[in-house]
Amino acid sequence: MYHPRLIDDQPPAAPAARPLKQRIMELVADCSIEVTPKTWAKQPEVSQLLPRGTRVYIAFLPGEAWAEVARTAAEIRAAGLTPVPHCPARTILDEAELAAFLAALQAVEVDQILVIGGSGERPRGAFAGTLALLRTGLLEAHGIRVISVAGHPEGQPAPPPPAEMARHDQKWQAATARGAAGRLVTQFLFDPAAILAWERRLRAEGNPLPIHVGIAGPASLKTLLNYGRLCGVGNSLRFLTRQPGSLLQLTRTTYPDGMIAALAAGLAADRDSRIERLHVFPFGGLMRTAGWLAAVRAGRFTLQPDRQGFAVDED
Repeated sequence: MYHPRLIDDQPPAAPAARPLKQRIMELVADCSIEVTPKTWAKQPEVSQLLPRGTRVYIAFLPGEAWAEVARTAAEIRAAGLTPVPHCPARTILDEAELAAFLAALQAVEVDQILVIGGSGERPRGAFAGTLALLRTGLLEAHGIRVISVAGHPEGQPAPPPPAEMARHDQKWQAATARGAAGRLVTQFLFDPAAILAWERRLRAEGNPLPIHVGIAGPASLKTLLNYGRLCGVGNSLRFLTRQPGSLLQLTRTTYPDGMIAALAAGLAADRDSRIERLHVFPFGGLMRTAGWLAAVRAGRFTLQPDRQGFAVDED
């Protein structure tokens, strides 16, 4: 039976007997956050709101130069945080460019990376998708010890041709084949029941990897709808817009408290779940999201059972 080495950071202890508020704080305590090189350059002071060692994923967007991603990784490392650059397979030209990118990351002690397929358009060069890049062995050769791969519970907005699509089991086997630890990081979603059900299906298929669930930080409903359409999370959007009065309040701020509370409760009821962490997308602003997360980590919130969520206490 296939037994890859799992990531060596340890999940919280089984939470079944602890109060919901404590479970929420534990779930948020070690969450990661996503930035682009441009947003980080504008707001490097966000590092003051993040616990030391926080994993900061660096998006590698179409048209971005890999040197900018490497520069941002160096700045994040210097700020006492852990950079996790994206590596989009269809954006990388060939093995020589991949090796140059990885060498630049190795020079600033990057040892974690997220491999994604990237744009659904025609590959720029040699890599049709995630598997082709993972199988080069270049990641491990350049000191990468933790390889994250993407999870798409609701599919991809612009999927590649069927021959280039990788199953989850192919991803986790390729990511851990040479001794690196593995991690599965999902797209952002709004429906907690859907993500819990998806995790159970993957577990039944033999998934051995810890899962980090993507959630959206505080943002206006209009912003979330726009990003949701771009990223192909249609089922979650339907969940979001079914909330009472939602479409009449497009400019109101929507918080992920209900999602977090439901996941915390779901994990307490299913102690075998592979869901261990949260990964936060700050669509409503990097500083705003980091500040809200800091308040939740500190326990400055009040449970609101009537709305199945919680509210951060005002200072």
